[in-house]
Amino acid sequence: SPPAQTALAAWLVHRDAGEESARLENGAAPSRFLFPSRGKSGHLTRVRFFTLIKEIAVASGVSPEKVTPHTLRHAFATHLLENGADLRAIQTLLGHADIATTEIYTHVLDERLKRLVLDNHPLAGS
Repeated sequence: SPPAQTALAAWLVHRDAGEESARLENGAAPSRFLFPSRGKSGHLTRVRFFTLIKEIAVASGVSPEKVTPHTLRHAFATHLLENGADLRAIQTLLGHADIATTEIYTHVLDERLKRLVLDNHPLAGS
């Protein structure tokens, strides 16, 4: 999306400035990772990402117990489905090998369809 592209472009400028500083200070080679780290892996780890999500939740006034990488992934898929995305497209975006794994998100669609009938069908109120 355009906002994501703008944010990524800004991040790359920031990241590259840091990479250049490290190169000038200690001759470090530029990282090949989008989110480099000073850790031995050289990239943002799964554990650090989890910790960052919790820190951002707290800073935003959201209970950290309610926010995990999985809940963000689930929300991503749910929002796409609620707004008409094809289940196969969501499968691809989530990297699911089997469509059955992606179908767990259809419960959201079922609720949306139920609401649609109850809100719009002339006999729904009877």
